[in-house]
Amino acid sequence: MADKEAKEGVLRTLRNWGEGSVPPTLLATLITAQNMRPFQAVPMIFPPVLLFSSYLNLSGYETDAAGITAAWSGLYGLLALRRKQGLKKKVTLRGVVRGGSIGLCLVNVTGCGLAYVFGKREKEELSK
Repeated sequence: MADKEAKEGVLRTLRNWGEGSVPPTLLATLITAQNMRPFQAVPMIFPPVLLFSSYLNLSGYETDAAGITAAWSGLYGLLALRRKQGLKKKVTLRGVVRGGSIGLCLVNVTGCGLAYVFGKREKEELSK
């Protein structure tokens, strides 16, 4: 019984994370900090989309915003994992920010994916 409650607690926590407007904003901030100097064009496509997702969330479209955040976080995570780093570069501040952004991508994909899959849209609720 306690295992089931604990599992539901973790899933509910992840879903609550995915329904918030902070995760895409936080990831956009980390991406910008990493790729602004020196400017890298391809990774800098992601922050505007993530900030738009946060705007959608605040406008009342939590489920759709969660789907956008999950998809674009996953894409950025794959892009960031393609770049190889040596051990010396992983222990610098830039390496820690990169690791944090990849970890946040993983949490966003999980939490926002749960929020998107189990979320309800206003149109579906009105028709029932």
